[in-house]
Amino acid sequence: MTDSSEQITQTIDVYSAEAIPAAAREEIERILASGDLFRYTAKADSPVTLLEREFAEMLGSRYALAVSSCSAALFLSLEALQLPKGARVLIPAFTFAAVPSSIIHAGMVPVLVECADNYRIDMKDFARKLPGADAVIISHMRGHTSDMDAIMSQCESAGVPVIEDAAHSLGTKWAGRNIGTIGKIGCFSFQSYKLLNAGEGGVMVTDDPEIIARAVIMSGAYEHSWKKHDRDEALDAALARWQNKLPLYNLRLNNLSATLIRAQLPELPRRVRDGRRNHDLVAELLNVSPWLQVPEKLANEKRAPDSIQFNMVSMDRAQAEAFAEAAMRRNVAIQIFGLSTDNARAFWNWQFLPEAPGELPQTRAMLMNACDMRLPARLTEADCRAIAAAVIEAVDEVMAERLAYGT
Repeated sequence: MTDSSEQITQTIDVYSAEAIPAAAREEIERILASGDLFRYTAKADSPVTLLEREFAEMLGSRYALAVSSCSAALFLSLEALQLPKGARVLIPAFTFAAVPSSIIHAGMVPVLVECADNYRIDMKDFARKLPGADAVIISHMRGHTSDMDAIMSQCESAGVPVIEDAAHSLGTKWAGRNIGTIGKIGCFSFQSYKLLNAGEGGVMVTDDPEIIARAVIMSGAYEHSWKKHDRDEALDAALARWQNKLPLYNLRLNNLSATLIRAQLPELPRRVRDGRRNHDLVAELLNVSPWLQVPEKLANEKRAPDSIQFNMVSMDRAQAEAFAEAAMRRNVAIQIFGLSTDNARAFWNWQFLPEAPGELPQTRAMLMNACDMRLPARLTEADCRAIAAAVIEAVDEVMAERLAYGT
């Protein structure tokens, strides 16, 4: 890499979030002046209620509930399904530690399913383990969608409810349908590195009035606070039935966070478009290298990525570590999931699991070769080309001796 190329990559910031739109500032000032941060203070149409209404309309869902995090949404989803304690919940072995944690918080048992080298669920292992499952959480990890047609067909036949962990997949579609609306419940994140950023926050969507009623009450709608949510006749009846019958976990979102998110909703189509452009450009460039491989998306999948994952090909551990170091010298941070110390996405680091997950050799092998690199939607095409060039230079440097001597 030339000195000028190094200078280019040195100026590329892949970690900072986009600025909050100016449209939020007037409302933020109003809220700050009033001190009205609690979602249930207003008589009606608090910023949180408006966010729920707008988010549900955007996705085409009947109901939405905004909460403190996607982890909270997953936990409430499991509780709202009224599964028994000790219920067994299938999850991909490639996911974030918050997913099995939410299951454990609900008093249930995570059961890990093998994932392939394209980062998606291995459907043969899924079919083997489904008969013993009470529920399924499908993590669309890093925005990679598993075969939702096959998953829903098998789960519907088995009578097993599906929760979609769509923390990384807002804006992604499967066969024209919004990810998060295919299963019984969909859960999304508003954490800083997601397409909509409130620092923290989450939301769950569903078309089932019983599920959302239970979730609303458990989220912290004490007494009759639930009357300040958007409701229809079915939801009103369900809320009245569950009044005083459920514990309160107090996982509410506040008005300030909701205001930040609402201002970004109009930005989402542009962020989805630009994130896909950046990903596809870098994928095309990286796939030229014999040492790197970006897996193909599935046919029904239209992704909304803000990062890229790729596999190292025919590289041993020493070469992999040298590759990451060579990229970092070029100001490009690459995380190798299985080689990053205490990585929260490597299942062997989840020492809190109530049952040993098994060897899961396929997922383990994938994680030892899978690289993760941020590509936020705000990057330009020139930024993406510079990043890709730095990555290719780094891998060529490390593999040059092998290429020359055939070792």
